[in-house]
Amino acid sequence: MSEKIKVLFVCMGNICRSPTAEAVFTELVKTQNLSDKFVIDSAGTHAYHLGEPADYRAQETAKNHAVDLSNLRARKVIFADFEDYDYLLAMDADNYAILMRACVPKYQDKIHYWLDYAPELGIKEVPDPYYNDGFEVVFAMITAAATGFLEHLSSTGKI
Repeated sequence: MSEKIKVLFVCMGNICRSPTAEAVFTELVKTQNLSDKFVIDSAGTHAYHLGEPADYRAQETAKNHAVDLSNLRARKVIFADFEDYDYLLAMDADNYAILMRACVPKYQDKIHYWLDYAPELGIKEVPDPYYNDGFEVVFAMITAAATGFLEHLSSTGKI
């Protein structure tokens, strides 16, 4: 397949969950020598933190797992993302609903819950660690889904 698979991770402010998912998945595809097959980014449904780096706690947690978030900056989902990306992966029901409302029907099949790729966890949503400091738990969930997503893409012949 010559076309790159374009993946956009989405949470609310794009400073905790979605940049973590972006960096974790980027690192995973790099270790599998698949970087040339992907375009990976993250965005938020709200414009709270435009241009800001990832939350320091998310950065610290990722760094403890040899994942670097330091170069990532928050941005907001834009309409063109629905057309440009193959997968828009929402961290929770609120952000999933916002994406579905903002998206024209033609592209809604691109929107999925991130944890759909980690069914073994038995939950649908990645909780927002911003207020409860659950960054390690969130990192583990995101990592499980990253592995599951890559396996899904492989098993469906997309990579």
